[in-house]
Amino acid sequence: MTDHNLRLPAEWEPQSAVLIAWPHADTDWADRLADVETTYVALAAAVTRFQPLIIVVASNELRLRAQALLTGEGVDLSKIRFVELPYDDTWLRDSGPITLKTDDGHFQLTDFRFTGWGGKFGAEQDDALVAGLVGEGVFGKAAHKRVDWALEGGGIESDGVGTVLTTWRCLTQRHPEQSREAMSAILSDSLHAQRVLWLDYGYLEGDDTDAHIDTLARFAPGDRIVYQACDDKDDPHYDELRRMGEELAALRTPDGRPYQLYPLPWAKPILDEGRRLAASYANYLIVNGAVLVPAYGDTADDEAARIIAEAHPGREVVQVPCRPLIWQNGSLHCITMQLPAGIV
Repeated sequence: MTDHNLRLPAEWEPQSAVLIAWPHADTDWADRLADVETTYVALAAAVTRFQPLIIVVASNELRLRAQALLTGEGVDLSKIRFVELPYDDTWLRDSGPITLKTDDGHFQLTDFRFTGWGGKFGAEQDDALVAGLVGEGVFGKAAHKRVDWALEGGGIESDGVGTVLTTWRCLTQRHPEQSREAMSAILSDSLHAQRVLWLDYGYLEGDDTDAHIDTLARFAPGDRIVYQACDDKDDPHYDELRRMGEELAALRTPDGRPYQLYPLPWAKPILDEGRRLAASYANYLIVNGAVLVPAYGDTADDEAARIIAEAHPGREVVQVPCRPLIWQNGSLHCITMQLPAGIV
């Protein structure tokens, strides 16, 4: 395998499986474990309609519990592989592998340093997760490359043909000593990208990732970008997301054309003991033949699903109840990592 042939696939390209980790009483989900398990069961049911699912569990006891819950809801266990490994939490978008591939079927598991979103939370076991999965033989003969630089999968978006989209707010928090140019060079080198596009605006209250791009703006096929908008002028997010929309409108494709933009509706504020939760519709997951879209029990849920379907033509849209997830400041995309076709 020659490195210069590697690229970071787009999420809408064919997949082998989706990777998740099951919540348990020693994770931050402990206080509302039963609630969040309903989302994990719904997610597993949705994914396994379209492709295999790999579930990391912390113990055999947890595997048996997950199997019982899934069986109770009629989920096809033949589509699921369980892998037993230790982990701190279940946000596999950020602790899981960022997989690069060549067009002739070779893969590289790019294993960036995971710091618990800049040291906010303990992350020693999560940082070792990719190596653990490799050790369990999950990825066959794929190369494993450790990169000693903090980056989470939720912090980058790829169009599959050499463009990476990210946010300054997140990466300058992770690497305050580095310039934008220096970080662009590291991203280009480690992800084999031709260019890096930056957003300076955009954030969600209740998001402790420091403005991950996957809560804000997502590439879609055909030079489209789906993004979280806010139409409530009285909401504290209004100006910031309006400015982000202007930044997106100013971006150009590699051949100089503007992107086709798909603004998503804004859910009414969801509070938990007075704390605003980050209910982003941009945090959806693409699988083979479908898009799994977060639903929050809001009147905007159906309109968000309609717009995402329009931006991803030819795919079925499945709504997954995600209100329990945002209690811990993430949503559907944050708890998953897709694996490209051929790696499993």
